[in-house]
Formats: sequence, C-alpha cells, structure tokens
Amino acid sequence: MIRTEVHQWVAEPLSADVKQAIDRLARDEDVHRVAVMPDVHLSKEVCVGVALATRRTLCPAAVGGDIGCGMAAVAFEAPAELLADAAHAAALLEGLYETVPIMRHRRSAGVQLPASLAERTLSDAALEATKEREAALQFGTLGRGNHFVELQADDAGGLWLMVHSGSRGMGQAIRQAHERKGRRNRAGITVLEADSDAGRAYLSDLEWALDYAARSRERMVARVAEVLAARFGVRAREDSTVACHHNFVRRETHEGQALWVHRKGAISARAGELGIIPGSMGTASFHVEGRGCTAALCTSSHGAGRAMSRSVARRRITGAQLSDAMEGIWFDRRLSRRLLEEAPGAYKDIGQVMRAQRDLTRAIRRLTPLLVFKGG
Repeated sequence: MIRTEVHQWVAEPLSADVKQAIDRLARDEDVHRVAVMPDVHLSKEVCVGVALATRRTLCPAAVGGDIGCGMAAVAFEAPAELLADAAHAAALLEGLYETVPIMRHRRSAGVQLPASLAERTLSDAALEATKEREAALQFGTLGRGNHFVELQADDAGGLWLMVHSGSRGMGQAIRQAHERKGRRNRAGITVLEADSDAGRAYLSDLEWALDYAARSRERMVARVAEVLAARFGVRAREDSTVACHHNFVRRETHEGQALWVHRKGAISARAGELGIIPGSMGTASFHVEGRGCTAALCTSSHGAGRAMSRSVARRRITGAQLSDAMEGIWFDRRLSRRLLEEAPGAYKDIGQVMRAQRDLTRAIRRLTPLLVFKGG
C-alpha cells in the first residue's frame, strides 16, 4: 500500500478534531499528498487551509461549495489619509451600500451576466435552470460571512482596495449536483473519477464557477472605483491589480508526477506567483509572492484562519471587545451584533501565520485596514 505524505506548516498545535479530519483525508489510496497550512481549521469533511493531491479522482469537498472564492486588490492614485476624514468615510460607506449589493440585485435592475458566462452551458438542465434564475441576480454581489470590501493603507501611505467574494449560490449548486453522481472513497468522502464523463462535467462546471467568481469580483472592484472617482475624484491604477482564487482544483505536475491539486482555503504559491493573504477585519493583510515549495504543492494559506467557530465567537466575543479591536477603523457600527463572529478575536494571529509559512511565501506588501464594508 502506498503511504500518503502529510506535510504541515502550522502556527500552533493542531486540535484533536483537525488531526482526525486530516488523518481521515489521507486514508484513501488515491491521495498522494496532503499539505496543511497554518490557517487550518475544521470544516465539514475537509478542513479549510488544506491542499490535497490525488492521482485519478476529484474530490468536490476538497474544493468546497464556494468554488472560486478568492481575492482581488487594486491601488488608487490617492493617499490613504483621504479616509482620515469622517465625512469622507461616511460618504464612501453610503456609496458602497448604493452600488455593491450584499445578497442579490433587484429583478427590476435588469442586471445581466457577461456574454462569456451567459453563453456557456452548464452540464445538466437543473444547473442551467439555476443559472438562468439566480446567476445574474447574484453576480457582482458580496455575500455574507467573511466576505468584504476593504479600503487599506500600504506602508508608504498609499490607498488600496481589497475585495473578498466567491461564486455565491452557483458554486454550492454545482458542488451538490456533482456529488450526487460520485462514489464514497475509503475515507468516506465523495469522489469522481477525473477521466470519466462525470469528472469532465464537474471540471467544466467548476471552470465556469471560477470565471463567474473572478468576473464578479472585477465588477465589484469597478463599482467601488466608480464611487471613489465620483465622490473624491481619485482613480484606480489599473497596472496594480493582484488577484487569486483559494477554492479550486486543477491538474499540476509536482516532482515529475501529474496530480489533481485541490485547494480549499489555500492559494497557489508557485515561484514568483502573486497572491493575497488577508488578516481579519481589524488586522493587517499581505500581498505575497510564492516561493514554489514543492513539499507544500506550491501552496500557502489563504488568510489568518478561524481561531473560533462562528457559534463560539458569538457566545464569547462582546460588542465592546469588537469596538475596541476596531478602534480607528471605519465600519457600520449598526451591524456590530451581526459582526461578532467576524471580530478580530475570532481569527488567528496573522503575524504567526505568516511566520509559520516563511518557506511557502514572501510578503511584498503589508496593508492595514481603514474602512471595512461587510454584510454581517
């Protein structure tokens, strides 16, 4: 029996339930390697913060439902001190509420998908019907949970935008539809044979969801840029864009072996490849460059990672603690109660996470939050 390689870059000892989940993942004989990132935390079936390499099978749970969830960032031709003014911050928050919907557009808004998405057909009639009914209404919308629009300052005092979002309901629908066609592997996780009609259909729909998520982020970046241009006369630097996915699978070659590399809450970090690693809504984020560590499947963390589950955070973190942690950062304080699960204290220390993965990625820019827009 071939032994699965498990490599870890962790910021703290793994909890017993995370260890158990990783051991279970490595049980299947088709799994070649598991790489555990320092932001790892428990999630259903496959932990967030894990890269998984298989030889022949595809594992939708090792991508997750929010296919294509990821980041986009762009710099502006403006100083960060623009948002030191309370009136400017209030005007920007107002503009964001007007232009970046949280959950969906009104049907009367007449929003349409880009032709590159609308004209591509998904693999079965039910998914196509979901696309026709929901995809346009959710395109360019933020979503709740840990998704955000954030204005940030770099260490030179420049102004940056960062957006975190995914494929909304479409990704989840695609995962569920294809898992119904799979089989359980030795670890008890549903898989598809990559070289089969079912596997090829999943990969085709996954590529659609990746494009949907990326184009949706681009739409939100453009809308925020329009607000900044209209209200403050500042423009985005188009040559500054950085973007990455952190929920996907693709065919890659590592140490001479062709593998299906799944990343769930993890970014590709090939040598010289740019990526984004956010902290929490009250801590620093980083633009990074990959180091191409083959033992890690050329992967690094996708963020700080949760230190508390959402339910635990809601019980343990108070509104006063959130307010203290967010001192000097603009956000809609009317949402404080709903944002307790996203408080900085609910996440790991981003500094520890970055130090734990020095072999995987190199920070090229540090950014601190100025204004955070979230749906709660």
